[in-house]
Amino acid sequence: MSLPSNMQALVYHGPGKKEWTSAPVPTIRNPTDAIIRVTRTTICGTDLHILKGDVPEVTPGRILGHEGVGVVESVGDAVSNFKPGDRVLLSCITSCGKCGYCKQQMYSHCADGGWILGHLIDGTQAEYVRIPHADNSMYPIPEGADEEALVMLSDILPTGFEIGVLYGQVKPGDVVAIVGAGPVGMAALLTARFYSPARIIMIDLDDNRLSMAKTFGATDTLNSGQGDPVQAVLDMTEDGVDVAIEAVGVPPTFDICQKIVRPGGHIANVGVHGTKVDLEIQDLWSRNVTITTGLVNTNTTPMLLKTVQSGTVSPDQLITHRFGFEDFMKAYDVFANAGEEKALKVIISNSPT
Repeated sequence: MSLPSNMQALVYHGPGKKEWTSAPVPTIRNPTDAIIRVTRTTICGTDLHILKGDVPEVTPGRILGHEGVGVVESVGDAVSNFKPGDRVLLSCITSCGKCGYCKQQMYSHCADGGWILGHLIDGTQAEYVRIPHADNSMYPIPEGADEEALVMLSDILPTGFEIGVLYGQVKPGDVVAIVGAGPVGMAALLTARFYSPARIIMIDLDDNRLSMAKTFGATDTLNSGQGDPVQAVLDMTEDGVDVAIEAVGVPPTFDICQKIVRPGGHIANVGVHGTKVDLEIQDLWSRNVTITTGLVNTNTTPMLLKTVQSGTVSPDQLITHRFGFEDFMKAYDVFANAGEEKALKVIISNSPT
C-alpha cells in the first residue's frame, strides 16, 4: 500500500513559534533509510529549549521530536534487520555503526548521525518519520511489550542512566543528589537504584514532583525555593554528596551541584544549557572533584530494554498525561506548564490506546 503524500506534523517556525500543520510525507533517500509510521511519541525538555531559541542549529520549518515507537512502512535496499510491518523503538541518536566514534560506542558523535532527529533533520512529532541508518538506529519491540513505557527508552531513560548515573560513577553506599525532578532527573533516580546508593536526595522547586520522587525511591527531598538547599544538604550529610547530578540546565542548579559535592566526588551534568555558568574552579581544583558532561549515546538501550521487560525498572511511572495527535498543541501547553498541570512525561498517540 502506497503512503499518502501529506501528513500532519509539529513544525517549528522560529523561537516561540510552532504549528500542527500539513507537511510532506518523508521518502527513502538513502539505501539505509526506513520510513516509520509513528504510533506514539512524546515531548522532551530539549524541544522546549529549541522553542526558546537555545538551539540555533534548528532552523524554521523543522519537524520537531526525537522519541517514539512505530511501525515500519518501507525500507531501503541496504536495510537487513527490519521489514515492513515490524514494530520498532526509535532511538533519539542515529548511528552509522561504521565511523570512528561509533566504533567507540560514542554514537552521539557519529560522523553521519548523532542527535539529528528534530534537530538537523525532520523528527518524530509527525505521522511519519524517516530514520537514517535504520539497522543501527532502531530496536525491535518485543511481543506484548508496553509501547508507552518503551517511548521512555528513546531518550530520557538512557540519558539519565548514561550521563547521570554512569558518568557520575554511582556505587553502592553513595549519597547521591539529583538537582531537578523533571523526566530526566526522575530517570536518573530510577536507574541510580541499580547500584544501591545509601541515599538519594532529590532537589526541585515543585512539591508535586518531589512527592512523586519519593514514590520512585528518593530517600530525601528538598524544595530549593524554601530556604538554602546547599546548607540543607550539608546539614544532612557528613561533608556533602558523593555524586551530584545536574538535570535542569540553568546556572543556579549547576551552582548547587558545585557547592554540595564532597571532596573526591562527581558532578555529572545532564541538563541542556542554553547560557554560560560560572565554574567555581578556585574552590573545586583542590577537592579532587570530577566534572562530566555528555550527550546520550544510547549504547545502554539494549540492556535497559531487558530491565524494562523483566520489570526491574518501570518507566511507565513517568507518564502523567495522554493525548491524541489531534491534541498535539494542547500536549505542548500542558508539558510547558508542567508545574501547574502536574505533568511529568506526556504520551501522544495516533493509534487506539
